[in-house]
Amino acid sequence: MVALLRVVLADDHAGVLAELRVQLGKLFEIVGVVEDGKQAVEATLRLDPDVLILDISMPVMNGFQAAACLRDLKCRTKIVILTTYEDHEYIDKAFSSGANAYVTKRDLATALVTAICEVFRGGRFISPSLRSQDVRG
Repeated sequence: MVALLRVVLADDHAGVLAELRVQLGKLFEIVGVVEDGKQAVEATLRLDPDVLILDISMPVMNGFQAAACLRDLKCRTKIVILTTYEDHEYIDKAFSSGANAYVTKRDLATALVTAICEVFRGGRFISPSLRSQDVRG
């Protein structure tokens, strides 16, 4: 039997978390679900998932802060930012904070699983609708 990738979900909207559980629960093992950035860091350190799906706009600690904290702690978990923001500055900031992928919520159904697999293999991923933007990092 092949082990499923272990995933933590972090978003402050219950509806998004419910949709993520449905979409990802069949393909991955959802080991944690949290609603703010501080909880995302704590859950990631405690549960050691393969991938953290992380929203940017969350209470207590935003996604950039959480990603940077995990990067500074040299956490092995790959980080996929899942957000509504499509601005170049957000994409750059996500990668410089330690994210491995940037997926817009409008591309959730078509790109998130690919992003998770790509970052787990050591690559980077940007939503197809944003790929024309010059992303550094």
